[in-house]
Amino acid sequence: MEPKRNNGSLAKHDLPQFYLLIMLYLVQGIPVGLAFGTVPFLLKSMAKETSFTSLGIFSMATYPYSLKILWSPIVDSLYNKRIGRRRSWIIPVQFVSGFVLWVLGWCISQGIIFDGVDDAFHGRGNGSLHSVNIRNLTWWFGLLVFLCATQDIAVDGWALTILSKESLSYASTAQTMGLNIGYFMSFTIFLSLNSSDFANKYFRKLPLDYGFISLGGYMKFSGILYIVITVYIIFCTKEKPYQEYLPKVEPAKSENGEPKILAIKYDDGDVVSAQNTSSVRYIYHCFIKVLKLKSVRSLAFIHMISKFAFQCNEAATNLKLLEQGFKREDLAVTVLIDLPFELIFGYYVVKWSSNKDPITRDNRRLRNTGTNKFVKFLVGDAGVLTPWLWGFLGRLIAAVLGSYVVKRFPKGGEISTKYFCLVIFQHLLGSFMNTVQFIGISAFHTRVADPVLGGTYMTLLNTLSNFGGTWPRLIIMAMINHFTVYECVIPDTNKVYVTHGGNMQACTDVLKGSVTVLRDGYHITNIVCITVGILLYFGYLKKKILHLQSLPISSWRCT
Repeated sequence: MEPKRNNGSLAKHDLPQFYLLIMLYLVQGIPVGLAFGTVPFLLKSMAKETSFTSLGIFSMATYPYSLKILWSPIVDSLYNKRIGRRRSWIIPVQFVSGFVLWVLGWCISQGIIFDGVDDAFHGRGNGSLHSVNIRNLTWWFGLLVFLCATQDIAVDGWALTILSKESLSYASTAQTMGLNIGYFMSFTIFLSLNSSDFANKYFRKLPLDYGFISLGGYMKFSGILYIVITVYIIFCTKEKPYQEYLPKVEPAKSENGEPKILAIKYDDGDVVSAQNTSSVRYIYHCFIKVLKLKSVRSLAFIHMISKFAFQCNEAATNLKLLEQGFKREDLAVTVLIDLPFELIFGYYVVKWSSNKDPITRDNRRLRNTGTNKFVKFLVGDAGVLTPWLWGFLGRLIAAVLGSYVVKRFPKGGEISTKYFCLVIFQHLLGSFMNTVQFIGISAFHTRVADPVLGGTYMTLLNTLSNFGGTWPRLIIMAMINHFTVYECVIPDTNKVYVTHGGNMQACTDVLKGSVTVLRDGYHITNIVCITVGILLYFGYLKKKILHLQSLPISSWRCT
């Protein structure tokens, strides 16, 4: 008997698979939240003298998430038929991830790695960081992110087949819910429960030097959660055979009635048999063909340079607030407030992206009205990438506000309600405009991707977009450190040292001196980024984006 359809709602027989997807994406969000948010916050809030160069080095731990395209064809093509195409990767990768999380959590609890971060929980100190080996920390969390990225490839593939056809649209819902929950568990919620100030202020009568949850304890719990979910996958799930969800292609007949092999012929005369579309060699071959397209090369270049304008604001503004005395649990609240805004308004951004077409009659009429001259100057003719252009301008404004927020930080450290609302507004503007850009470019990727290559094409474009926001981080952090000037005053002496760049930790730990910032490199770096962004936008990006969105679909096809 065929299951009933629920008029667009999730079918009841798909509920177990839907909840499993949520849990798979949730555990994936745990290392992401730790590496992208929590560890940089802990480094800067518990040791304000941590240099931005060190934070830039740690940002390299997030690179595997932006480079997963390099090994995604291997994950897609190599598997054990008996276990299943996706389970062949999910089961071992999650077991290793759980083991690494537990071991790393134990090492942190013992002070072997990230020394000092959990000392207050174990009665070893006052909760301040000791000399942290940034390279060692980067390697360990980079390994976690690599495992997380590999799991993401497999889970994304399984999401397309684990649900029935009538419920397939809910795969993206499970991804959004799971990743957001996992990320906020490891970032916002963890930072609050890890803070002694938060626990003492809202829950304790007698203050203590530590919060409710240590970093090591949380990571050991996460490791166990990984393994429990993996055991469930082994014993309680099955995967459809690969052949069941491959497209059924009947070979065409030639003029003499003989069957001929379906093949894909490229513009340069190269011919690839469609029988090889599941091979690693074929998928890598497709990458090369796609990258030869002039339109794709132009889009790739835009992805590589466009996010430089916002990197100082998005990588360092919150860290500068922490450095000046803003409480990390209060900063985490600003991130928490952002979540409902993302969920509520994201739907309308999707409609905005899908409804904008440069060749529709309504848009031709809008272009002829005098009241839209200023809008046309800012974003040009309406099209599918109009949200992306508005998002770029919005993130530039958020970057300007970022410098203002840091500059206006109260001298005495007392945070007024007005200033706190300003911080929230600045964060919401930047975060929401980031979402606008993301949805706008995702809609464009969906529009132009070659259906013959399908997910391969989409993965390539999305990876280029992700990497464009990753590679500038190390450069930005180094620039902030380079342009900053410190003054180190040694107590009970007349010695004063002025350092251009360098590390403040040498002054406080070695010389036992006090540090004064004479020139903050953050403001100089942010001005450079914003200026580059404005010049890029009006000198190149807007014109090129308008050109790309007007190209015919054939310009994006390699078949």
